[in-house]
Amino acid sequence: MHDIREGRLLRPDGRTVAWSECGVRAGRPVLRLPGTPGSRFSLQADETLWIERGLRVIVVERPGFGVSTRLPGRGFAEPADDLAAILDHLGIERIPVYGGSGAAPHLLAFSARHPQRVAACTIIDGAAPLTDAEVHQQVDFNVTGDGLARAGDVETLRAMLGRARASILADPITEILAIMAGAPPEDQAIMADPAWREATALGWCEALAPGVDGWLDESLAINGDWSDIDLDAVAASVTWWQGDADRNCPFSAAQRLVSRLTNARLVVWPEAGHLTGYRREPEILDELLARAGTAAPDASQAAPPLAAPENPAASRGATAWWPMPAR
Repeated sequence: MHDIREGRLLRPDGRTVAWSECGVRAGRPVLRLPGTPGSRFSLQADETLWIERGLRVIVVERPGFGVSTRLPGRGFAEPADDLAAILDHLGIERIPVYGGSGAAPHLLAFSARHPQRVAACTIIDGAAPLTDAEVHQQVDFNVTGDGLARAGDVETLRAMLGRARASILADPITEILAIMAGAPPEDQAIMADPAWREATALGWCEALAPGVDGWLDESLAINGDWSDIDLDAVAASVTWWQGDADRNCPFSAAQRLVSRLTNARLVVWPEAGHLTGYRREPEILDELLARAGTAAPDASQAAPPLAAPENPAASRGATAWWPMPAR
């Protein structure tokens, strides 16, 4: 059971952006972005590894997922600026950042647009621009969905994702296993882990609770031209961990994208799939924290004291905090 603390911030355009915090309340802040679809409840099954390292892990939703307001037509710049606003609100100047899969372009956009905020960046089996051939190297669900997105067939894509959403909300693990049919053996073994199943179902169901729009918008952005990410502006060091048998984010696409970054290295997991990071997070975190430096948190980075929940629409910087067990 996680001790989850939640926050919500009202942005100048009227949107609400939500996040959660777990781990050590006054610990060293680390920003963790969920994959796609993901929510503020997309957490590790066991937060012991965060507590052992003295980490205060902040997980931020993107528009349209969970309780965060949709932003139709959005790219990667707007969620990146949301992250900077949340760090401003929390009084955090600089932070290590990490995430996997659909988090990749959002981490790169944040690193490019707000380089002074990123102490170090880690991407795990991340999404990257695909060639037509690479699209067809994926699991069938992605082949179909990415094909519709690339063809601009938004309504058929919406219908496809809507059917998947309904199935996920009714029986999350059965539908997730169906989506991942054809994934390599290591992924299949991880998906058999009851703790992985519980954590993944929690994050996906919360992400999709309000509807399919967030998933649709993110699918279109990931299959777009990534024109709002200036890769040359990514100044922070980037470590990209990648399974060479990944059928969600093909290895060759990761290789190509990493080669365009000026301060990045690719670490390859042989015969590994898309979910290997679930088992390797201690190693991933230790490497990230080593690159980010070992400075202890200061008082300005401690979490705000618990307060009675406020209406997030009440002011431009409203935040609501409460302890909450994982559902």
